[in-house]
Amino acid sequence: MLEVGMKAPDFELPDKEGNLVHLSDFLGKKVVLYFYPRDNTPGCTRQACAFAQHNEQFENQDVVVIGISKDSVASHLKFAQKNELPFLLLSDPQLQAIEAYGVWQEKKLYGKVSMGVVRTTYLIDERGTIEKVMPKVKPDTNAAEILKYLAGETTP
Repeated sequence: MLEVGMKAPDFELPDKEGNLVHLSDFLGKKVVLYFYPRDNTPGCTRQACAFAQHNEQFENQDVVVIGISKDSVASHLKFAQKNELPFLLLSDPQLQAIEAYGVWQEKKLYGKVSMGVVRTTYLIDERGTIEKVMPKVKPDTNAAEILKYLAGETTP
């Protein structure tokens, strides 16, 4: 996993319309980069809806929110439309960013071991440097925790 102070790896991934997006497109703005396991699952839907609910607060602070999973562009489009998600969702089926950010890890569920995306959020500063790492975040509180941090209510 990447650490605070490291340069955030750039990437080129398609959004829900198939347009290519680079992290470097957002230099000059803070970026909330959140990795999640799968579209349309209960936890991932709650997390995405929480970011959508707070989207205006992020925009007012000139902060870009980007969600990344290994789901397809078509899956992201349906997920975004169904839940009225106003922020970027990027498709990473080849695990380009997922592996670069160290979130493709061994997971255990009901005693079964498999590889998957561990729900993790990075806050990247205006220069493209990792400002905060939030591993194994809770879907319901992730967006609010970031807003509190941005407001200076928590320490890095």
